[in-house]
Amino acid sequence: MFIQTEATPNPNTMKFLPGQPIAPDGPREFESADDTQHAPMAADLFVIEGVQTVFFGEDFISITKSDEIDWEHIKPFLLGAIMDGLQSGRPILGEGETQSGHAVDAGEAEGVVKEIIELIDSRIRPAVAQDGGDILFHSFIADSGVVRLKMRGACAGCPSATMTLKSGIENLLKHYIPEVTSVEAVE
Repeated sequence: MFIQTEATPNPNTMKFLPGQPIAPDGPREFESADDTQHAPMAADLFVIEGVQTVFFGEDFISITKSDEIDWEHIKPFLLGAIMDGLQSGRPILGEGETQSGHAVDAGEAEGVVKEIIELIDSRIRPAVAQDGGDILFHSFIADSGVVRLKMRGACAGCPSATMTLKSGIENLLKHYIPEVTSVEAVE
């Protein structure tokens, strides 16, 4: 088995591409080992010193490490854990692991919120997935026109995230949805 790796715009996050589906039903983020009770591979990755977050995309894994650890020291252990997890026959995501997503389901949303979610899903999420991340709708404050988004995977904590939000996402949303005046990230 060969697992490709790619650097991301976030220097503390690396994208691992094993050439097979990881989370085809929707991206999952694990912020600590406590979050992994239904995700055996994610639990194995948190055993490795320096792992801060694990993000499963449709066909990739993004891992964020701490500043104190160098990629040259941690990468071989990560590759080994990913390879072992994929070859073990254990499920990547066990039963009971529910799909996480936007704060509101696009089918339940109305008006401007539905338009925002549809634009995020069709134009923004595929683009940020290329860099090993994901962006979810959190809320829309109608009085001020502010869209609040949650950044995950390589996008969370990325030095260029603010520029991406303001230059890319905000401009795109404002262009298609006049009610939007600005975009901001939430934790």
